[in-house]
Amino acid sequence: MDKSLLQQLVLERLADDLQQVEQAVSAAHEAATHEENIAENKYDTLGLEAAYLATGQARRAEAIHQALVHWRLFCPQPYSAGRGIQLGALVCLLDADERQQQIFLGPEGGNMKLVIGAESIQVISSQAPLGQALLGKAEGDEVTLEVAQARQKLEVLWVR
Repeated sequence: MDKSLLQQLVLERLADDLQQVEQAVSAAHEAATHEENIAENKYDTLGLEAAYLATGQARRAEAIHQALVHWRLFCPQPYSAGRGIQLGALVCLLDADERQQQIFLGPEGGNMKLVIGAESIQVISSQAPLGQALLGKAEGDEVTLEVAQARQKLEVLWVR
């Protein structure tokens, strides 16, 4: 799997998300400032609620914008066994039920699932618990993760 293709797909998804959120910000701002939403008494909170929504949407838009910046500057490096798994690694994990899962370790803000043909690749940040557990590991290593008060063990099958 080509890491630059994965990066491009993440960038496209983030750009789509940003466009949708910016439209939602515009709609929420319009609702918050529309003359019909001016409060007539202290119990009339429609305009206030729309303003809160617009603020939240604007924060989400800024977070996506920052993720786009990080992902544009991101240069995935080839895997080095001497350094172990680092940012930019494509990792295949095996769980206790013999199920395989592919993980692409990227910068913040790109947490998503990508489907390319028959392959499913989970994009996570190195800040995510699994991302932190993977850092420095190598092929054949075991990763232990606490999920919902249950300990999950994963084996690193391969890294690219």
